[in-house]
Amino acid sequence: MFRIPFLVALALIVTFGVGIISTVSALKATVGFGAIALGPWVALPDAQTENTDPYAKAHRARAGKLLYGGAEGLEFTAAMDSTGEKLSSGCSYDIIGTTPPARFWTLYTANASDQPAKTDPALPSAINAWTVLRKPDSTFVIHVSPAAQPGNWLAIRRIGPFKLVLTLLDTPTAGSSGLIDLAMPAIVKTGCPDA
Repeated sequence: MFRIPFLVALALIVTFGVGIISTVSALKATVGFGAIALGPWVALPDAQTENTDPYAKAHRARAGKLLYGGAEGLEFTAAMDSTGEKLSSGCSYDIIGTTPPARFWTLYTANASDQPAKTDPALPSAINAWTVLRKPDSTFVIHVSPAAQPGNWLAIRRIGPFKLVLTLLDTPTAGSSGLIDLAMPAIVKTGCPDA
């Protein structure tokens, strides 16, 4: 007597469960199409436009993030160094070079789920165009390390993999034209004391 309603309920639970799990995994797998990679740095210039794909819209809605408009800015993320190795908070890195033209830029570390990484409030967790120390040729070296470093230093906690997020604001590079010719800073591993 309860066999048919039980089987129908079981089929609905399995169907909805598989649908929800596959949707969440698809949203975690990609933030959209049209990514542009410049060395280890990746940006999605079309993610905030009206022509963006449905995956990018869903990912943005799920994350609850407001993205910059095409003329406002562009966000680059890096999960690997310049040699293609995954960034690890047990290691130290140098970000060397300069950023593409922008009125202002910020750089901070994020965890694997794209949230800003938590550090001690007394330690530097972000750096920007106004606070970075530059060499005479306008290049910079930013040390990303769990141990204190002289000069430009971003503190990270030893929590496993992390990402670097570089946001260019009020930049001509926000349009997709000319992105391939841009020079992004290199990410160079300088050591892993725990390795």
